Amino acid sequence: MKNQEIVHRSDVDVMERKSSRVIDLRRLLLVAQAALLPLALILLGSSRLKAQTDEIQVYDAEIEPPGIFNLMVHSNFTPIGRTVPVFPGAIVANDSFNGTAEWAYGVTPWLEQGLYLPVYSLYSTNHGTTLNGFKIRELFVRPHAHDHKFFYGVNFEFSVNEGYWEDRTITSEIRPIVGLHLHPWDFIYNPIVDTDYTGGFGNLQYNPAGRVAYNLNKNWAIAAEEYDGFGPLRHFVPYDQQFHEIWAVMDHYSSRFLGIDVEAGIGYGLTPGSDKITLKLMVSRNLNSHPWRP
Repeated sequence: MKNQEIVHRSDVDVMERKSSRVIDLRRLLLVAQAALLPLALILLGSSRLKAQTDEIQVYDAEIEPPGIFNLMVHSNFTPIGRTVPVFPGAIVANDSFNGTAEWAYGVTPWLEQGLYLPVYSLYSTNHGTTLNGFKIRELFVRPHAHDHKFFYGVNFEFSVNEGYWEDRTITSEIRPIVGLHLHPWDFIYNPIVDTDYTGGFGNLQYNPAGRVAYNLNKNWAIAAEEYDGFGPLRHFVPYDQQFHEIWAVMDHYSSRFLGIDVEAGIGYGLTPGSDKITLKLMVSRNLNSHPWRP
């Protein structure tokens, strides 16, 4: 009788362990689904061509230290640009002045959260002064990227747009980051894909950006950048409709003059689908020197 009870208890224990593993597996699947949902949404696709932009920048995987807030103001002026809207009712690029305030906060050594608010046009020929929406971003990087020869990261961006800024209210971007620090040279590539959550995987729009920089010293750098828009991955648009711009850029990093960093550049369009001349200015400053935690 005692042996039968032992066997019965053993069976019960086995059943409980199996049940526990099933529950753990279900929890794991739920966590995996939650983690993969943003990526799955990104892969739904996009068929948008490159329209206006609020920031013209190649990401280098450097982020703010934990607890530090930073404000970067992006300003872009297109004195000679496309005179036809990219889609019906869109802001015309020619003579437009666009920008955004980018608020960033270092969460961990490998995560920075960002908010672009507001995204605006100070002037455009067909809409005047407008508020164009806002963006939220999550930037994951190799910690202390500046200290490594090889660095990497990925940025997820979620946008809410007015109808004259984008032809869809909700759009997103996934921006991988890879690069090399071969002092004094830097080589950086961002193979960006955009989505407006329509179509399939092949409709993701491919808008890569790259940068080659030469660091004159710790405070000054000069760079050549390129920004491209090929159209949907499943079928690139004809070359004359693609967006290709090359840029000459200057960077100044300062810890003495009010702690302000500056990036300025001039871009030249190579195709009819590009803006012929664009100017950019980015000014940034940390808002606190001592880490803040909520």
